[in-house]
Amino acid sequence: MNVFEIVPQVWAVSGRVTAPPGGHPHDLAAAAGMAAWRAEEFLAGRALLRRLLAEVTPGAESLRVVPGANGKPALPDRPDLAISIAHDEGHFAACVGVGRAVGIDVQQPTEHLAPGVVRRCVRAGHEAVNALPPGERSREFAWIWTAQEACVKAEGSGLAGGPWTVDVGPGQTTGTWKGFMWRSLRDTFETPLSCAWEAA
Repeated sequence: MNVFEIVPQVWAVSGRVTAPPGGHPHDLAAAAGMAAWRAEEFLAGRALLRRLLAEVTPGAESLRVVPGANGKPALPDRPDLAISIAHDEGHFAACVGVGRAVGIDVQQPTEHLAPGVVRRCVRAGHEAVNALPPGERSREFAWIWTAQEACVKAEGSGLAGGPWTVDVGPGQTTGTWKGFMWRSLRDTFETPLSCAWEAA
């Protein structure tokens, strides 16, 4: 597992993982009653988060993870730690921050991407994105969307926060939004992935 420190006290990890046998008792209880495929995704994401916690804040990997507002996960027994989990088509990501809110998102490029979706979500530069060949257009849009989604996840508003209103241009790797900073990890991960964190 390769842990990437984005800025001091903010870490991310990503990869293809599977739910481990057994699992953490709190996670197993939370997954009870879910459809089998959903439980498998849920437990794999939680397992990756706990591996990251063990690496960067030893001891925190055994704590309860509970959903907060808009489903944002939290560690009620360690309010100084902020966490975020994302997954898409078998690819998972997790982020941990000390003393500041964080959000992470991972996205596999979609096979079919309507030009109208690009126009709605990419305020500046949507013409350039729509002019790309289909595969490149989907990949570029995935990078943009992960930055937008990471920002609203860090804020705790999720989709209700309107990720499409976060200004992210094609090829952009860093930026700010409200009181948050974000970074697309284009030089680190092959699958589009971005992280946002509360500015110090």
